[in-house]
Amino acid sequence: MRTLRLSLKSRRALLGLAFISPWLIGFIFLFATPLLQSIRFSFSNLSVAPGGYVLDFIGLKNFKDALLVDATFNRILIDSVGAMLLNVPMILFFSLFTATLLNQKFKGRTMARAIFFLPVILASSAVAAAESAGLINLMGDASAVESTADGGASFNVVSIVRMLANVGLPMAYVDYIVEAIMRIYEIISSSGVQILIFLAALQSVPGSMYEVAKIEGATAYESFWKITFPMVSPLILTNVIYTIIDSFAGSPVTEAIYQTAFKTQNFGLSSAMSWLYTLVIGLVLIVVGWVLSRRVHYN
Repeated sequence: MRTLRLSLKSRRALLGLAFISPWLIGFIFLFATPLLQSIRFSFSNLSVAPGGYVLDFIGLKNFKDALLVDATFNRILIDSVGAMLLNVPMILFFSLFTATLLNQKFKGRTMARAIFFLPVILASSAVAAAESAGLINLMGDASAVESTADGGASFNVVSIVRMLANVGLPMAYVDYIVEAIMRIYEIISSSGVQILIFLAALQSVPGSMYEVAKIEGATAYESFWKITFPMVSPLILTNVIYTIIDSFAGSPVTEAIYQTAFKTQNFGLSSAMSWLYTLVIGLVLIVVGWVLSRRVHYN
């Protein structure tokens, strides 16, 4: 009897298919039908009728209304894209820097890693639901926050701007750094998963490469840019795509789409907004993925 021998490429393809099979099964049975239905809604005017709803085909009217008639959709969409362009570099730099520090050997390293991942747990929907129900209180007493702000412990932005400007940095870089400092909590709370991914990449780098570099006289700075950065660059692309999707998932655009559908009962316009939003996200991912994939070092 002839045995079927698969090539290495075929075995890897089957392994990848096995990994995505839970998502693929869930998509086919749970999300495919609503996805196709939303396409029908976006080209129709939905009106509620006894026993269900009626769809009247109106073509591209919902898309035109979303782009040209709605007073806030365009502004919110542009603001979300601008916020994403600011947040992604901040989150990636902080994640890689933190992962590099947490990859060092020191006492309490496990506890430090857990602390940096804690904001991801606190930002979960279960914790948010418990807080909104009054079961837990994550923010503490509001009067304490106000008294701290009034007591002279506020953040002095002017001194940081002057210090960075005196160093000789261009004002565009100064503004970006100050913006990152002012949004440090948001950056930390959005960096937990990226830190874990970078940690996994750093731990896969062979230690012999650093030993050889040290024997050759390379500094820590040179080792980072010649060894660490090229070895983790495939995961940089992964983290960029994840961060872009994560930033869009919780943006004000999703709230505007929800309000349009369930507050004003305009499901056709809401579906059109959703697909326009999806197209913008897809375009951003294609451009960013194409640019970064040309600079990724696969080992």
